[in-house]
Amino acid sequence: MSKQSENRVAVYRSNTDIRVEARPFPVIGPGELLVEVRASGVCGSDVMEWYRRPRAPTVLGHEVTGEVKAVGEGGGGGVDEFQVGDRVIATHHVPCMNCHYCLSGRETVCDMLRQTSFDPGGFAEFIRLPSINVERGVLMLPDSLSYYAGSLVEPLACALRGQRKAGLQEGHSVLVIGAGISGCLHIMAARALGATHLFASEMRPARRKFASSIGADGVFDPGEPVPERLYGELGRGVDVVIVCTGARGAIEQALQSVDRGGTVLFFAPMGQDESYELPFNHVFWRNDVTLTSSYGAGPRDLELALDLIASGRVEAERLVTHRLPLEQTQDAFAMMLRGDDSMKIIIDPTLDSESDTVEQGAQTGSLSPSS
Repeated sequence: MSKQSENRVAVYRSNTDIRVEARPFPVIGPGELLVEVRASGVCGSDVMEWYRRPRAPTVLGHEVTGEVKAVGEGGGGGVDEFQVGDRVIATHHVPCMNCHYCLSGRETVCDMLRQTSFDPGGFAEFIRLPSINVERGVLMLPDSLSYYAGSLVEPLACALRGQRKAGLQEGHSVLVIGAGISGCLHIMAARALGATHLFASEMRPARRKFASSIGADGVFDPGEPVPERLYGELGRGVDVVIVCTGARGAIEQALQSVDRGGTVLFFAPMGQDESYELPFNHVFWRNDVTLTSSYGAGPRDLELALDLIASGRVEAERLVTHRLPLEQTQDAFAMMLRGDDSMKIIIDPTLDSESDTVEQGAQTGSLSPSS
């Protein structure tokens, strides 16, 4: 490829202050890859301002697919498996696979995992992948999948890890509270893994309709008596409740909806200084339930996510409602915060903000996915 001196990036300062700027072009070293970003999904954590602003200004974006444009020579390790032109999925956090936590299957609490990332983030034209990421965090994207579908491998992997921690099994009943992008990925994953009674609770009418279209057997307005509705359907509570919002009402609904001996998975944090007073005796004496949480994904979760998407068991690209160029990253954050008419928003730096294709892609984004 021809040499470039600048790299366009979307610099985050706050949810309402994201500017496209020119940064020095990434220079790769031995064992590293230069990747042209073709899709970078906007994650719910990206718009969690209290979490992001302390590190601003920064370049966010971690659900990335792209094309290898250069391979660092002499690095050995994983870089020998790649060549220019390869289509890849790049993961920003990678575990060491040697520490106590990794060896006991808890890779997402590995110290290295929290310290690894891209240079810069995925909301950029090009990124440098450090050698440790190349060795342990890059997957080949099959030719049968689009870059957009591939960008959903990482968030699906996070959902799969959470369900594994929750002990979800074939035949289980599941309630997903909050049918945003994470909740919908959980619905798709649970269905693919054999859940037989799958419910969702969501306040937005458009998202309730969307959740039904992708496999939920019953979808409730959280203002309804959801636990009573579940008992009416099943004669008991559900085996697994997955909470994809930090709202207090969602936590209360989860504790009331889970069956005896079941599990509640918390998949979203509360606000920075918020807390919840746990009805301990209800959990301990009456229901004997397991409460757990989940963050991130490990290598086996990523491999399973890719397999489920590539095989068609999870039709991930149905979740993509908007594809926007880098210049519209600010608009993407605004859409994400509103939530009503969008699900998964993808930043594609190769799109031209002045082209008709971009306009049509943005306008056709809706919560009525095609089959």
